[in-house]
Amino acid sequence: MKHSRIFLFLALLMALTLVFTACKPQAEEAPVEEVEEVQEEVEEEKVFKLGLLGPFSGPSAQTGKQFKGGATMALEEFDYKIGPYTIEPVWIDSQSDPAKASQAYEQAVVQDGIQAGALNWHSSVAVAVMEVTAKHHIPHIFGFGATEKVNETFASDVEKYGYWSTKGWPTPAKLGNKYAAALEYYIEQGVYAPEEKTVAIYGEDTDWGRSFGAGIITLFEEAGWTVTSEEYFPLEQTEFYPYLNKLKEDAPALIAGTSTSPPLITALIRQADEVGLESLIIADGLGWVDFCDLTGDSANNVIDQIAGWSGEAGFAFAKEFEERYGLSPSTSSAGLSHDGTKMALEIMQAVYDEHGELTSELIQDFIETKVWTGEWTMTDGLVMVEYKYTSETTPDPVVGPGYYTFPVLQYSYEDGKCLGKPIFPVEGAVQELQVP
Repeated sequence: MKHSRIFLFLALLMALTLVFTACKPQAEEAPVEEVEEVQEEVEEEKVFKLGLLGPFSGPSAQTGKQFKGGATMALEEFDYKIGPYTIEPVWIDSQSDPAKASQAYEQAVVQDGIQAGALNWHSSVAVAVMEVTAKHHIPHIFGFGATEKVNETFASDVEKYGYWSTKGWPTPAKLGNKYAAALEYYIEQGVYAPEEKTVAIYGEDTDWGRSFGAGIITLFEEAGWTVTSEEYFPLEQTEFYPYLNKLKEDAPALIAGTSTSPPLITALIRQADEVGLESLIIADGLGWVDFCDLTGDSANNVIDQIAGWSGEAGFAFAKEFEERYGLSPSTSSAGLSHDGTKMALEIMQAVYDEHGELTSELIQDFIETKVWTGEWTMTDGLVMVEYKYTSETTPDPVVGPGYYTFPVLQYSYEDGKCLGKPIFPVEGAVQELQVP
């Protein structure tokens, strides 16, 4: 009897356990829609690192400030986003030094994990960094190094060096150095009458400086000019009195050269005025930086070849840039760095639209199949009307009216500002050549 009562008690206990278990609320399964939303949120947490190469310190640091401002404003236009990817800029400081630039770029790839790159200022840096982009298969877009050495390296092994994919500055020969043509036109018009057609060549001692010098020598010699001297200086040099006093004795009708270093080029112009050099001066690239505070009225009548803003959007950009950064933006540094960064972002957007993802491989493939063939172009830049590449021009852009082109202008110092006024081609000129 005792065992029966125990059995009944256990049976009752088991029955009650089953009842309570059945009544206990079960955990609800999340609806399918909520699961998909969670998965989508996880997928959206993506970052794409874009390396932006420029001279952020060193002798061309002022250009670096223009670069950074222009690139930043382009990134802001995209809200730092391509589809689900947040675009994280990695600023790569070239320091205007090929070896240091290569090391910094290598670090940006290996440590920072950049997946694509854009921009660059110096030709010598471009030649060096091409080895790094080739080694790591990093597509690099709109590098400014103009020298023919970039094109020669590119053509020597396109599969290897094609990662330095598009130049943001064509070779001097392709761009069409218009200085000789401009002066010859004004000689024919009787506006300019030098006693002798003599020219002294100067420049920075870099691939760019020597490339420009060689190109301009050819053009002036073909026009019947005599080259009286050819001198190149270190990027850091800022003292030119002995050189300029010698030029004053030789009295060439013209001195012509270039430098990417603001301290160098502005010191030379200021000291030329101080020693009383009467030669007409070509300073190619003076307008790449906000130079007027460094030269003052010594820049009067100096000749340059530089792009202008291509429309109202460019002038609006220039106004906002000056308000934000306290610098007068150069079309060739702030403007082109904006357009180069925007080109990289537009290419990335096109790749994402086509494939639904962003990778180095997909970007490079798009460049090779769509950009190099001219199928894809950029028509909403601030400086040039259209940026286009073809199988005949790559890695350089197409050069000419409506594409990539620079007019010749002459500076005048007015009310504390240095104004560049186009003088050639005559179709776009706003004044004649002014002879000192």
